Formats: sequence, structure tokens, C-alpha cells
Amino acid sequence: MNTANLQLEGLCLAIAAINRSLVAKGLLTDAEIDTALRKAEAVAVGDDRAVEQLSPANRDAVCFPIRLLQLANSSGADTPWSFSHLAKMVGETKRPYNDQL
Repeated sequence: MNTANLQLEGLCLAIAAINRSLVAKGLLTDAEIDTALRKAEAVAVGDDRAVEQLSPANRDAVCFPIRLLQLANSSGADTPWSFSHLAKMVGETKRPYNDQL
């Protein structure tokens, strides 16, 4: 496996843990984190330049960490999750892009 992929796995899990801590401390709600992640995904797939230059698979790659963090956020603090479990869930819940058939 590419070392960069392993680094991204760790980074995603770290951000997910920080998000859970922010919710636990009452600094943000699950809904606020979800809204921020949805906005990030909308920017990622809504960038006209990116839409024209990136294949649907590459756009999925850009959105993967955002979607993983959304799933980690929605699973709740009491739910144990691993990167591989969340990654599988991302694949199972992937939404098609408008230009995909």
C-alpha cells in the first residue's frame, strides 16, 4: 500500500476523533459538523474546473475523506469504528454524480 494512503487513513481517524471531542465538549453539534462536511463536499464537486477536468472516479477520490468523516460523525461517539469499516460504508453509500449514468 502507498505510504500516503496510510498517512491519510491516520489523518482521517484523527480528524474524526477531534470532531467527536468537539461534540463531547459541547463546542459543536453533530449537525454543525455534518453541515460543514456537506458544504466541503459541495465545494469539492461543484467546482466547475474540477468537474470538467476530473473523472467521476477522481471526484470520488476527492470526496472520500469527507464522506468518511460524515459517516464517522453520524455513527456517534459510542460506536467503535475502524478505517476499513468506514471505508466500506463509504463505498456502500456512494451517491452518483449528476453526469454519471
